[in-house]
Amino acid sequence: METLVQSTLAAPEHELSFFALFWQAHIVVKIVMIGLLAASVWCWAIIVDKVLLIGRTRRQMTRFETVFWSGQSLEELYNTLHNRVNHSMAALFVAAMREWKRSHEGQRPAIGSLQQRIDRVMDVTIQREAERLENRLLILATVGSSAPFIGLFGTVWGIMTAFQAIAASESTNLAVVAPGIAEALFATALGLLAAIPAVIAFNKFNSDVGKAVARMEGFADEFSAILSRQIDERG
Repeated sequence: METLVQSTLAAPEHELSFFALFWQAHIVVKIVMIGLLAASVWCWAIIVDKVLLIGRTRRQMTRFETVFWSGQSLEELYNTLHNRVNHSMAALFVAAMREWKRSHEGQRPAIGSLQQRIDRVMDVTIQREAERLENRLLILATVGSSAPFIGLFGTVWGIMTAFQAIAASESTNLAVVAPGIAEALFATALGLLAAIPAVIAFNKFNSDVGKAVARMEGFADEFSAILSRQIDERG
């Protein structure tokens, strides 16, 4: 009994706060933890940016649709928008109208394949807008899929270090075992902390971008029909 008490008293004292777990961890585990924390901060910066961007894009599309279907002439609307930096539906409209006006310049209007050129211009604009909205979503997908395994690597390394400490101390006392295991599991927790929001945000933003692109494609089809009707009337 006296030997057990002496062994307990001789066991090193370890603080189990988050900062202490990081500070006491092996250098490899520290690098893993720092990397996961940096990835988590980076993901949250992207999440905030995408929330603002997608919300702003929705409002821009709603405002443009309201103005477009209000009865204002296409020429007036183009004159209002063509000198601005436009996105989403406004960018589609300006690109199509610019091609329309270029095709009617000069004494010999080039309207033979105008409909195909307008459709191609709008398709390219939709692709550019989709790329703008999808920018950096791949980072969220990468962090979401890899962070748990990186955290698991830190955990395995930490457990190996804990076992080496147990062998060196020749003691299986809980006070010797617990700190090393806690440090190892902390790496896994950080991996999940980075991965879970990244996966949820990626799925949400991927869906939102798909809806925005579908909305732009619907407008492109409607606007293409309007221009096609005008081409037929002038032809």
